[in-house]
Amino acid sequence: MKTWLGKFKSITLLGLLTIVLAGCGKENLTALSPKGGSADTSLYLIILTTIVMSLVFLAVVIPFIIVLFRFRKKKGDAEFIPEQVEGNQKLETIWTIIPIILVVIMAVPTVLATFELADDADAAEHINIDVTGNQYWWHFDYQDEEIATSQDMYIPTDTKVYVNLITSDVLHSFWVPTLAGKMDVNPENVNTMYMDAEEEGVYFGKCAELCGPSHSLMDFKVVAVSEDDYETWVTDMQDFDSEEVELDAVATEGKELFDDKNCLSCHATDNQNYQEGSVPVGPDLTSFADRSRFAGILLPTKENLVDWIVDPESIKPGNKMTGAYEATSEEEAEKIAEYLMQLSPSDVTAESVDTEVLSSDEEK
Repeated sequence: MKTWLGKFKSITLLGLLTIVLAGCGKENLTALSPKGGSADTSLYLIILTTIVMSLVFLAVVIPFIIVLFRFRKKKGDAEFIPEQVEGNQKLETIWTIIPIILVVIMAVPTVLATFELADDADAAEHINIDVTGNQYWWHFDYQDEEIATSQDMYIPTDTKVYVNLITSDVLHSFWVPTLAGKMDVNPENVNTMYMDAEEEGVYFGKCAELCGPSHSLMDFKVVAVSEDDYETWVTDMQDFDSEEVELDAVATEGKELFDDKNCLSCHATDNQNYQEGSVPVGPDLTSFADRSRFAGILLPTKENLVDWIVDPESIKPGNKMTGAYEATSEEEAEKIAEYLMQLSPSDVTAESVDTEVLSSDEEK
């Protein structure tokens, strides 16, 4: 009896712990707190299937428990064989039809939602962004605005934004759970989906396809701003010329080092030479100082940037920046970092939308 009671307590504790841990997470990185029409549809399907499967679970477990305790053989009971019901036409019809009905209840809304979310008939009337997945970062090319960014994708609220997904290397999966469902990113064909943000904010995105040793660090952000702020941001990005930025003495030395080390062969620092469909070897650095994160997961501090420049492999294993340039001293890295921290085209930034976005997870 004590052994059975101990197991029951352990199972109960494990169940409670599971429920508690299920509540952990971030408000801007969850499908259970949707902030867009696509995400609302996903949550509806999650709730529908959860209800149906919960009913199935209860319909199986409750009779099982009742039979287990009420009809189990007790000491002194006579031996007998229960009535056999195999071949009972009525019962077999019932437990064949019921699963079919349950599948139809889940399948019909799922199929309808799938076609609705994949419909891009009105894409030409909305913003289109070509998204390229790379190990381990994302590039965003705004077709009509003739600008490009990396890692932080800006969109206006209350409007459809179509993203056309392709990869330059291995398979990836584009996922912003608070705004939309996930979509595979393939090298052979372009997959298209749309998202729409109902509220301003900074929404966290993930690669949801195992793509290498730093797969879990392949994060990006979607910055949803008002329509007016979006127009301002687009204009600022179009007009920004990194050659015209007023730099202090240290940043000027950093720019010279940036040029001397041929960093521009992999990274763009403005959109003056924008070419539609052109994906740089490394992330676009045009608005580096406005980033909410860099390297996917690092806060944009000078200290973090110096560590990254000196030894990126220790932070993001398997990245393509490692070994692509000559060794850089910490002193040189500090100067380059100072330069990059002054590349700020616009006052519309992730921090202007969410003042806590630059806080560490520990601080939150």
